[in-house]
Amino acid sequence: MGTQEKTLFKHFSRYVLSGTSCVCAAIVTNPIDVIKVRMQLDNELRETSKGASVLRERYYQGFVRGSFTIARDEGIRGLYKGVFPSILREASYSTIRLGSYEPLKELLGATDPAHTPLWKKILAGATSGAIGSSIATPTDLVKIRLQAERRLPPGVQPRYRSTFHAFAEIWHTEGLRGLYRGVGPTVLAILTAAQIPSYDHIKHTILNAGLMVEGLPLHCVSSMMAGFVTAFVTSPVDVVKTRIMNQASKHLPRDQWLYRNSLDCVLKTLRSEGLFGLYKGFIPNWMRIGPHTIVTFLIFEELRRLIGMKAL
Repeated sequence: MGTQEKTLFKHFSRYVLSGTSCVCAAIVTNPIDVIKVRMQLDNELRETSKGASVLRERYYQGFVRGSFTIARDEGIRGLYKGVFPSILREASYSTIRLGSYEPLKELLGATDPAHTPLWKKILAGATSGAIGSSIATPTDLVKIRLQAERRLPPGVQPRYRSTFHAFAEIWHTEGLRGLYRGVGPTVLAILTAAQIPSYDHIKHTILNAGLMVEGLPLHCVSSMMAGFVTAFVTSPVDVVKTRIMNQASKHLPRDQWLYRNSLDCVLKTLRSEGLFGLYKGFIPNWMRIGPHTIVTFLIFEELRRLIGMKAL
């Protein structure tokens, strides 16, 4: 195999491994994602839900009790709502954002993984995330709408019968713009700008300090620390994205939408629910991103090792 063929194989393998690892992580963490979405929408824009009352008046009382509430109301299947569009999302968005991260980092002149400046990692992560999310926003939209639907009263039909019915219905009633609702906060790409560079930087900081060696314990520690950083930075944007994507707009003129745009969503949430409103679902967000990062990079790093690629 010539040099060019080896380079092409390396790039192709990186994208395949990225998609495989992210799809596995999405399946494992989907129940946490459902809890996160429900908590982000709980008591949406209720004027009384400010300060400590945000915590007291919730239907989903926290991460653990919220999971039991969903399982009680909807069964275990309720915790796996939206799993298929989630798989589609990871197979497109995450394949691009993780697979493109290293080539973009190298394009910025990062030749030594152990001593790459943080700004290059953030810029590479933001760029790869923006590209991926701009393509995969429709899958994210459908995922959120399916996950947001609670137990319905007898005789009431679900908003969408299936993933493909959701795509078709949104296309028919809202058009292409409807499928890309929420693309603004999504393309901000803060998740990738925080998650992958945080993992990369934390891991190499620990290695350079001689505190741990390459292996599973290091991957787990780096993933949970990166997950906290990512959840803290992205939670407000994630709440806005969830609410924008889930809002009812079918057959409604634009001036009757609950939120006109992302800024309007931020201002209304702050006015009605206070700063806590923008951090609803923070714990499940962290508990999702942490394990998601662990599973993603554990599988990603192991698959790289098996085919002879260097660790990230």
